[in-house]
Amino acid sequence: MSVTSSKDRFFWVVVADESNAIIYMRDTRSGPLTESFSLVNEVARMKTGELISDSGGRSFDSKGKGRHTMANERVDPKQHAALLFAKEIAGRIAKVLHDGSCRGFALVAAPAFLGVLRNAISVVTQEQAYATVDKDVVGKDTVTIEKLLADA
Repeated sequence: MSVTSSKDRFFWVVVADESNAIIYMRDTRSGPLTESFSLVNEVARMKTGELISDSGGRSFDSKGKGRHTMANERVDPKQHAALLFAKEIAGRIAKVLHDGSCRGFALVAAPAFLGVLRNAISVVTQEQAYATVDKDVVGKDTVTIEKLLADA
């Protein structure tokens, strides 16, 4: 674990939905936001038909001579892509918390994605969250985001 002085440590604010995540930094929990970087989930922008290459196929029953389609056993590709994106975001949060450069974080995410993101974040990492807001504000100005966090 690296030793970082308190002036070099920051708070993260993660603003996300299924297709975008913008990570802001701030010196204090209520300080002004500065955009640090963004992540894009290109798969979330694709149509479901583009993600599915063919039908589910057929399988033999384990007993007897029957066959059945495997189409109902497929995971929705958009949900799978959202889960992978949430895991990528969670991994980045865990990394900066572990290396000591981040003092805590806030999540601001679209309601449907917030649940996926919470599930992707480890229990230890979740303890470092100082605010959680279920609003879809990706692409909104920092003043809007700062107000939501102040009210949280």
